[in-house]
Amino acid sequence: MAVSLHASPATPARITDALNATTAGVLDADALAFLAALHRRFDPTRRALLQTRAARRARFDAGELPDFLAETRAIRDGEWKVAPIPAALQDRRVEITGPVDRKMIINALNSGAKVFMADFEDSTAPTFANLLDGQRNLRDAVAGAIDYTSPEGKRYEVKPNPAVLMVRPRGWHLPERHVEVDGEALSGSLFDFGLFALHNAKALHTAGRGPCFYLPKMESHREAALWNEVMNHAEDALGLPRGAMKVTVLIETLPAVFEMDEILHALRTRITGLNCGRWDYIFSYIKTLRAHRDRVLPERGQVLMTVPFLKAYSELLIKTCHSRGAFAMGGMAAQIPINHDPAANEAALAKVRADKLREVTAGHDGTWVAHPALVPVAKAIFDEYMPTPNQLTVLRADVVADRDTLLAPSVGTITHAGFAANVEICLRYLSAWIDGQGCVPIHHLMEDAATAEISRAQLWQWLHHADGPAGLESAGAALAFDDGAPVDFAIFDATLATVRQRLSSTPMPGQARVGEAADLLGKLTHADTLADFLTLAAYPLLP
Repeated sequence: MAVSLHASPATPARITDALNATTAGVLDADALAFLAALHRRFDPTRRALLQTRAARRARFDAGELPDFLAETRAIRDGEWKVAPIPAALQDRRVEITGPVDRKMIINALNSGAKVFMADFEDSTAPTFANLLDGQRNLRDAVAGAIDYTSPEGKRYEVKPNPAVLMVRPRGWHLPERHVEVDGEALSGSLFDFGLFALHNAKALHTAGRGPCFYLPKMESHREAALWNEVMNHAEDALGLPRGAMKVTVLIETLPAVFEMDEILHALRTRITGLNCGRWDYIFSYIKTLRAHRDRVLPERGQVLMTVPFLKAYSELLIKTCHSRGAFAMGGMAAQIPINHDPAANEAALAKVRADKLREVTAGHDGTWVAHPALVPVAKAIFDEYMPTPNQLTVLRADVVADRDTLLAPSVGTITHAGFAANVEICLRYLSAWIDGQGCVPIHHLMEDAATAEISRAQLWQWLHHADGPAGLESAGAALAFDDGAPVDFAIFDATLATVRQRLSSTPMPGQARVGEAADLLGKLTHADTLADFLTLAAYPLLP
């Protein structure tokens, strides 16, 4: 493949691990040269932006609160729109997400969803084998050459009219240790994006289907501007017109909700919408306000999209997007079928229907599901309440979401069962992740890194604010369980030991890694500072 590298240095990237026969072609000489050019041109800015994140987080820890930026008021107040949205993306009423294994890709493309987001981030553990197999699988899918035969002999292949493919690379903070440039680890974002773009961008553009990307974990419009520069460079190098690459941005960090107009503006020639990445958003609320004792959240099951700070976030996203001509995508339904218990299954589906009804009546243009069986459930709700391809005409002028509403603490309680559930979810997910599996069914929910992060961050928050005021019903007193028992490290250590012992003898993904996962969870929870990301801390433990 002939690629213009803009006169980058001759030395390519260096692979620090072995390639197998099926993936060697994914990471060939052209790919290494392309990745090296991306790294040399954009990694200094990426690193500087991560330092900016850390500096702002230090100010939040010192008492500052997130707010709308004074210096970008002209962008928020200005009259402008994003570029027209392509025909292939005009109707996005149901999107399905999942990891990049071969069977999942085929089933998702065949699911009846309008879009499949192939995820290299929260639902893929970034082993070198997983990443390269995923890139090979997606290249085959784009070429129309993907199939799969199960060990039982069942054959899977893509049917006519598949979902539009979107790819989510890893966030700016994650490294790719298996490829080095000039002695430095490559950015995971640039690795995932660069390989997919190099192998598939031209074919997708010719077909009128992108290429399309979902961009995660950003905390500012400057991080969005960096993505725009990366894509401008890649389009030039690959012979594509500027703006050919289309993006949707997940608003899944608390700082980003105050810069939605600015993010849309930074990507205005290629952006098609914003998405309510609600699980990561809850995690980011905890992390951003980790030093603020008056904003401790109750247990995860009580932090629903109807609580004030989440309702304001989702409605402001709709208002902001539609005022700029961009789509406002709803959040994930994490439920999975409960085939052995019809009554429990129907109760789970009722929750999905209620959640999707809330989204469509609020003005969202589409929603996410994690399992193919939920596609018709979500689609039925959107078909009934959104007969048009989208709801760009729903402007939500009634929405007023100021800083105080977006930061309002959520009232609730902590139960012993909720505390223990957080320990178990963290331990189950982390054990599977460090064993190479990034998407794990736990108690009939599809848990990924985002939901594990909520559980991990809540444990830290509760335990480190146990001796002072909290934003719960017991505000002003020591943090306690709903029965009055204190939340303390003795209970955490005992619970962790009990769950560790039980899971060590429970057949489950990553069972052999439970001990390592428990040691890491204990270390992270006892640490004086809440670690930024579970996946960063666990990355050295991957095979």
